[in-house]
Amino acid sequence: MNLCMIGTGYVGLVSGVCFSDLGNNVICVDKDKKKIDSLKKGIIPIYEPGLEELVLKNYKNKRLSFSTDLKESVKKSDIIFICVGTPTKKGGSGADLSQIYNVAKEISSSINKFKIIITKSTVPVTTGDEIEKILTKKIKKKNFSVVSNPEFLREGEAIRDFAFPDRIVIGTDSKKSNQIMKNLYSPLISKGANYIHTSRRAAELIKYASNAFLATKITFINEIANLCEKINVNVEDISIGIGLDKRIGGRFLRAGPAYGGSCFPKDTKAITTTADKYKTNLSVIKSVIKSNEKRSSLLMNRVHDILKGKIKNKKILFLGVTFKANTDDMRDSSSLSMIPLLTRKGAKIAYYDPTGEKKEFQNLKNVKFIKDINASIKDSHLTIIHTEWNDFKSINFKKLSKNKKLTVYDMRNIYSPEKMKEQGINYFGIGR
Repeated sequence: MNLCMIGTGYVGLVSGVCFSDLGNNVICVDKDKKKIDSLKKGIIPIYEPGLEELVLKNYKNKRLSFSTDLKESVKKSDIIFICVGTPTKKGGSGADLSQIYNVAKEISSSINKFKIIITKSTVPVTTGDEIEKILTKKIKKKNFSVVSNPEFLREGEAIRDFAFPDRIVIGTDSKKSNQIMKNLYSPLISKGANYIHTSRRAAELIKYASNAFLATKITFINEIANLCEKINVNVEDISIGIGLDKRIGGRFLRAGPAYGGSCFPKDTKAITTTADKYKTNLSVIKSVIKSNEKRSSLLMNRVHDILKGKIKNKKILFLGVTFKANTDDMRDSSSLSMIPLLTRKGAKIAYYDPTGEKKEFQNLKNVKFIKDINASIKDSHLTIIHTEWNDFKSINFKKLSKNKKLTVYDMRNIYSPEKMKEQGINYFGIGR
């Protein structure tokens, strides 16, 4: 099939590349000429394991192309995926849909035959209805169909999630569009993916409800971890004990920093805004948002306690600053609030991340990016394991602590408290 992905951000680029790898002809469109030129040279704007290889392979085989010409790309394609950003509105909590609606207006002047217009971006309920209204101002309803097909890709695991999805959700009342979408996804359905055909509004809500529930699980176990620290119980025992209940499941029950990234923070806020619009109080999700917002300050209090209130002139090393491992995404990472606050208290911060130096910290005084982890650990008063990169799972702390008693705050519970203490390391974890 001939596909057009509008937007080469995380969703559009990963989905487009993976669709081309299934044998489709895909045009990835973006108004950012610099980004498109880079993609044509094989330079990938995001860090996602395996993505660069797939881009080069399918671009070479001419199944994948990149363009800034939206009008021509739409004309050449049968299925148009809208994959632009839906960030939180400035000064509000609802989703900013300006990019979605601007794209819809551009598409409306480019349709030359029947097209399926798909919202792949995460959008509030009734967004598809609004897109339909925009399109009908210029073209007849028989010449297009608006479908909701939310993505469920985890950063760092996106290619595998695309190839082996838990479910494929298609929201449309059109039998014709449903059959075309089923054909498009047939290689994945044949491998066992569940195909769910529902109404467009239900598909839109499935995405928000999924993210809100996962955010709730993370926040729940973080709050249980707070209790565990007070009563000397290991939160990992609790996670295993409740996670083995098949009604609950163990995924997303790992205590750590606040949830971050491109989805959970904005989507939890957006679903509560939608609920408020329809005079429905989503009190559980609102509580989750509040608890998550307080999470970084609780972690800061722990740092304060570990250093016995003496933060000024202390050398603190952050291992990892992204919101999770296997991604370069800094959005809503706890490090964005913790590092500036520590510097304001007089601390000297060093950090290392496998995805390199971060622009977010370049203008902060007493913050530097380092490359030699071992030397920096030996030189620091406190090492904070902030992100669970594999790079940090095999550090020889015993060897590094020969001439100095190290202090480690493991925010991801990577290491065994017993073994670390046996090695003479002043070790602190989350919820244990």
